[in-house]
Amino acid sequence: MEIEEGSERRKWKWTKTRTTLMVELKKMSSIAGPMVATSVLQYLLQVVSVMMVGHLSQLSLSSVAIATSLTNVSGFSILSGMAGGMETLCGQAFGAEQFEKMGIYTYTAVISLAMVCAPITILWIFLDKILILIGQDTAISIEARTYALWLIPALFGSAILKPLTRFFQTQSIISPMIISSLIVLCFHGVTSWVLVFKLALGSVGTAIAFSLGTWLNVVILLCFVKYSSACERTRVPFSKKVFVGFREFFALAVPSAAMVCLKWWACEVFVLLAGLFPNPKLETSVLSICLTISTLHFTIAYGLGAATSTRVSNELGAGNPKAVRFSVSTATILAVTEALVVVIILFGCRYILGYAYTHDSMVVHYVAVMTPFLCASIFTDSLQAVISGAAKGSGWQLVGAYVNLGAFYLVGIPVGAVLGFLVHFKAKGLWIGIVCGSIVQTICLSIITSRTDWKKQAKLARERVLDDALLRMDV
Repeated sequence: MEIEEGSERRKWKWTKTRTTLMVELKKMSSIAGPMVATSVLQYLLQVVSVMMVGHLSQLSLSSVAIATSLTNVSGFSILSGMAGGMETLCGQAFGAEQFEKMGIYTYTAVISLAMVCAPITILWIFLDKILILIGQDTAISIEARTYALWLIPALFGSAILKPLTRFFQTQSIISPMIISSLIVLCFHGVTSWVLVFKLALGSVGTAIAFSLGTWLNVVILLCFVKYSSACERTRVPFSKKVFVGFREFFALAVPSAAMVCLKWWACEVFVLLAGLFPNPKLETSVLSICLTISTLHFTIAYGLGAATSTRVSNELGAGNPKAVRFSVSTATILAVTEALVVVIILFGCRYILGYAYTHDSMVVHYVAVMTPFLCASIFTDSLQAVISGAAKGSGWQLVGAYVNLGAFYLVGIPVGAVLGFLVHFKAKGLWIGIVCGSIVQTICLSIITSRTDWKKQAKLARERVLDDALLRMDV
């Protein structure tokens, strides 16, 4: 009799767990899927720009490639990383039903990011001198600087756009971002073609089109905020309360930016190191192809990370630590499944993968040799995206920043440099360095996540968002 009761109890627990898992999978997928679509559409903007200038001249292509890389590293990645602080603040506020604070946090983030744009703009103004100083060709440097100057409006537009996307993401309102991103992509393609070829503005035309597209995206999303009933509870007027939260925002935004940028910058260091090998064109080309594939895949991993961040922050704000643990586990299962599918496809296509980028048989063969290591980094990218999402959702970005600093600058870059130059593995050695850094990063973040006291995190979240000091201030 006791055996039968134990069996029924286990069966009941398994049924309950399976039902909870399916519900969580549905919630996670409803956020991750649209976020992946949005991320891919936004990534294609830069692809369209490169395709347009690729039909002009080698000088234009080289200049735009360098300018795009440097403006991403020194500007757009910083804004995107800092906006990650909103994933903690807005996500937890939404979970705690403190809807007014979501609007206040968004205003604070926009002003903060706009302030950061000022020193970045100064850096871009002198971009040609910086490039010449590090040994770049003068003509390429001057054209890269011109391209960057026309991206300055896009930089300030991103200071509004990045917080807006987090504002929607943390409420699981994703469809407006997909619609706006699709409209902007179509607008960018048509506008670039007209400016580049019909008005003969050259590479500058794509920069102007990108800036116009960024502001179009901002306008579309702001109209949705203003007129949609979905934002009725979180739509608040501008007030003095906005200026109180700068310290709290920067305390999360700076380490969040460090989490995003440290690996990004490490990859750029590897590209620069590849240019020091005896055959720099071959080594740089192969490394760039691997980075392009890795970046394209990360649009998927980013969606999973955004979904994890949203679910974790919402549940912590609502005071549900058990739900948080289940959300992280579910996201990990999704990440492993997605990574295995991508890895199997890439590994199976390794001998023809390079033909998507070039007809040079030497490069194609080199890419095939690199593919196993590329697969390893892609697998770790999926896992760390989920864990980083949990970090942003719970607010321990500072710990994640220290982990990334150690993983890539104490392990990844030194290992890559030793294998690339001393062991003579060249680009393969550099990529192994990236893999080693990613593995260390994933292991450390996994250990921290598994040992996190979610009850304590839920308590901290509730204390953060339910503190009514802001609400007691005079408007």
